[in-house]
Amino acid sequence: MARFSYPAARRSDVVEDLFGFRVSDPYRWLENGDDSCVQDWAAAQDRLFRAYRTGWHEKRSWASLVDQVSSFGVSEPPMARGPVMFLAEQLRGDEQQRLLVVDAEGNRRVLVDPVEIDPSGHTGLYAWWPSREGERVAVQMEVAEQPGSDIMVLDVRTGETVDGPLPRARNTSLAWLPGGDAFYYVSRVPDEELAPDDMRLHRRVRLHRIGSPWQADTVVFGDDDAPDHYYGLTVSADGRCLAITATVGPASHNDVYLAELVDPEAPHLVKIVDGPTLRARVLPRFLADDHLLLVTDYQAPCGRICTARRHDTDPAAWHTLVAEDPQAPLDECVVLDDPALPRPLLLVARTRHGTSALTLHDLASGRPLTELPLPGAGVVSSLRANIPHGRHAWFSYCDAATPPTIYRYDAASGETEQETGATTAGNTPEIRSRGVRYRAGDGTEITLFLFTPAEEHQGSRPTLLYGYGSFGMPMRPWFLPLAAAWVGAGGTYAVACVRGGGEEGRRWHDAGRGPHKHRAITDFNDAATWLINTGRTTSDQLAIYGQSAGGLLVTAAATQRPDLYAAVIAEGPLCDMVRYERFGLGCTWTDEFGSASEPEQLQWLLSYSPYHNVTPGTPYPAFLFAGAVTDLQTGEAHVTKMCAALQSATDSDRPVLMRREPDTAHAASPASKERALVADILAFAGRYTGLSVEETTTRVRETAGEAH
Repeated sequence: MARFSYPAARRSDVVEDLFGFRVSDPYRWLENGDDSCVQDWAAAQDRLFRAYRTGWHEKRSWASLVDQVSSFGVSEPPMARGPVMFLAEQLRGDEQQRLLVVDAEGNRRVLVDPVEIDPSGHTGLYAWWPSREGERVAVQMEVAEQPGSDIMVLDVRTGETVDGPLPRARNTSLAWLPGGDAFYYVSRVPDEELAPDDMRLHRRVRLHRIGSPWQADTVVFGDDDAPDHYYGLTVSADGRCLAITATVGPASHNDVYLAELVDPEAPHLVKIVDGPTLRARVLPRFLADDHLLLVTDYQAPCGRICTARRHDTDPAAWHTLVAEDPQAPLDECVVLDDPALPRPLLLVARTRHGTSALTLHDLASGRPLTELPLPGAGVVSSLRANIPHGRHAWFSYCDAATPPTIYRYDAASGETEQETGATTAGNTPEIRSRGVRYRAGDGTEITLFLFTPAEEHQGSRPTLLYGYGSFGMPMRPWFLPLAAAWVGAGGTYAVACVRGGGEEGRRWHDAGRGPHKHRAITDFNDAATWLINTGRTTSDQLAIYGQSAGGLLVTAAATQRPDLYAAVIAEGPLCDMVRYERFGLGCTWTDEFGSASEPEQLQWLLSYSPYHNVTPGTPYPAFLFAGAVTDLQTGEAHVTKMCAALQSATDSDRPVLMRREPDTAHAASPASKERALVADILAFAGRYTGLSVEETTTRVRETAGEAH
């Protein structure tokens, strides 16, 4: 088959001398998305993709299967404030989720429906923060990849707007003061106060009083010395104390500041945890007395729970309440301290080799009391309790064949049951899920989750291998419509828990970041090699898929070992690791990847940067780069530059394509666009691995669910 005819992309002679390294960048001109030449080239790529997609004869069948296995309803636990519950619901046919309120009698009503605000479906419900009394709620909406992200305050009883908008609050944290008349929040410094090319965050913690103009909001924390900090906010139940966590980007350690709120507009904040000194993550929560509950990986890479006196700056004085389990990393915990309970309790979630466990502890002593039964060997997430005092805890449960389902634990009765009116229903295939262990090249054992059809099968299967391997984010055997559809068509879906993730705690993350990022990539290629060598698949049947930093993982893996793969799908990836700091939020990720401004770290980056390791004349696999036209997270130049480089270099009869989507975001889109993307990914992967959805009888079962 002849090579494809791609849109012409001129190769410039840009070469930089960086600390003695001559770094070529022939497609730097594609970084300027406002240039007409770049726009014309991108439009030609759009036409090429659409023309090529017309040949995917099974696209419609894949789309039908994706719709069949997609779950609908409520997938996250409610936020309970006094007698009122707030929950997000998305039914079949909805482009966006809507915010519902459920009263003490169980009556449900819609408080915010984004489609009523924007019928196009491009405006989504991003976040919501109910006041402690449940009488008001701060709501944040977002429009595709537009940088604006305002906060509005609604009266819960009437649904009317009582305050706002508060601008520039993208990725904010928010903490209400008792009474619902004021809250702390985080917003960026106005653009007019910054230099034109300043990409830093420049965030400030402010106090807002309901009814006051945002211009009058007092800055209580943050300054020019911390341009890349994220802030997390917590106020004690009595409103007497404020805690602020400060993290440089998604770094693996953070500072903690505490203040007595004698004057909420001028809190005297004292640093009680110095992140750079401890090199640990510490998340504080206020207890009823003058103590803090600290969830930390300090001297406990898999996490432990401690108590400490407020303002105690010496970690040696921390008391371990729930000790580290080196075989089961700590995920989260929640306090249940309703006065009606015989004693305050602590509910703790851990994960052992991908399977969650919930244990109940005495809050005073940490003594384990019981382990809660779960619906199966699956994944628990999003523990939530009543505020201000909890008797009930809610959590989401899923496994490979079970969509996210909400359960409620009653600490008074000890019973766990499915939440009324908050379940999901759908058709899912019969899936066999199991975890296996393979050895990386250096002998390290790594977990690989395998999702396969339930029936026995001898021989290899078309396989879709997924990975992430960054920021300490753990991979779990979650339910995913993409995975369910692939397995439903007869394929194997695999997830490699490579180093750089958080599956085995902080040490696992440290082993695959910074100077060790190359390990995540070789771990991933070793997973592919294991799948092939054990006869589960072949290189002609193996596709790989990654999103964001996972897109970096798969593109780097494929540029190092193109012989292993038939197809590569990279969604919103990082590809140019020399200039990633100049795009999107890349300037905040140097703790994870390193910085090209440091000679030694530049060497790390050049060793695996996909864009800089493309070799002309190589028979590369089929590539599909998917991304938003405007990507405020990673920046769209990664996709355009990598696509151009591969199209010029490949000596293969397999295409290199770019799928751009307007009016979407880096990681969230209207539901119809999200399902269309999944169908395209499956059709592309199926075409080059030989998986045919039309030739397979898909076994599905009705997932038990409660009608709304």
